[in-house]
Amino acid sequence: MPNARHVLALLKTHIRGDDQEFMSVAMQVAAQEARQGHTKLAEQIRELIDRAKLERTHSQQRLLVLEPKGDLASLVTLQEPTARLASLVLPTELEARLRRVLLEYRQQRRLREHDLQPRRKLLFVGAPGTGKTTAAAAMAAELHIPLLVARLEGIITKFMGETAAKLRTIFDAMTIRAGVYLFDEFDALGTRRNQANDVGEIRRVLNSFLQFLEKDTSDSLVIAATNHPELLDRALFRRFDDIIEFAAPDRELAEALMRSRLANFELHELCWSELLAEGEGLSQAELVRASDDAAKDAVLAESSTVAHDRLLAAIRERKRTHPSDSH
Repeated sequence: MPNARHVLALLKTHIRGDDQEFMSVAMQVAAQEARQGHTKLAEQIRELIDRAKLERTHSQQRLLVLEPKGDLASLVTLQEPTARLASLVLPTELEARLRRVLLEYRQQRRLREHDLQPRRKLLFVGAPGTGKTTAAAAMAAELHIPLLVARLEGIITKFMGETAAKLRTIFDAMTIRAGVYLFDEFDALGTRRNQANDVGEIRRVLNSFLQFLEKDTSDSLVIAATNHPELLDRALFRRFDDIIEFAAPDRELAEALMRSRLANFELHELCWSELLAEGEGLSQAELVRASDDAAKDAVLAESSTVAHDRLLAAIRERKRTHPSDSH
């Protein structure tokens, strides 16, 4: 039977929503059973893994059917969300706000029967790497709807009249196919209309977006994400149903994040007080990358234990590489 370590690894990868790692651990269990002479059980495990992989392939094929066609294909990118909200390490208040959006979306018919509108138009605000895009993807996974990311390089052209027309194409699509429509790096589109380098046509593009957003009555979630809220036109804030802030993690959250990322390894060598002091100010993304670097070192050294000095060095490297993220 699987040992306690394998059971723990399976549970942690399931909670984290890491299907690939889950399959890897399951294959290790099958190999162990085969070595112990439990060939029938090992074969059953392998068959279940093959069936799960086949189902995943079918899911990906269904997504291909949903691939944007025509003009829309150059304006949005379809992505397959895999991580669920429970697998993310989020502050309690932030997770509660996201779950409220999900609840209102699932109960939108009930709300509308009482002349109430669900939260559908969201503005995510926060520094790079704080989880805005990941949270949008997780919400799509929770709702079992596609994630469509607006390609701003395809939307914004030197002919601003074309830009407004392309925005209309995306908003029209929202009424045809429900999904999470993400406008990442939104400040490129939502820049304040009264800036010194502003021109009349840019103002008209922004006005078009505001009108499309205000008139949108689709069943889609519209999420705009920005690293620079100070650049946004103030009129935008009134058009969103909710403004949700993402921040760099505090020490408690940083430790939980790294522990989750390193769940398949022994961590008894780690001095958390030193690691957390060194990593203070780093974003979630940078802490994840540092954890992954230390995990790779452990794997390459054929060790089941993450070495303290390797994780500390990885954190310091991230601070040197991204000094602005630590302020």
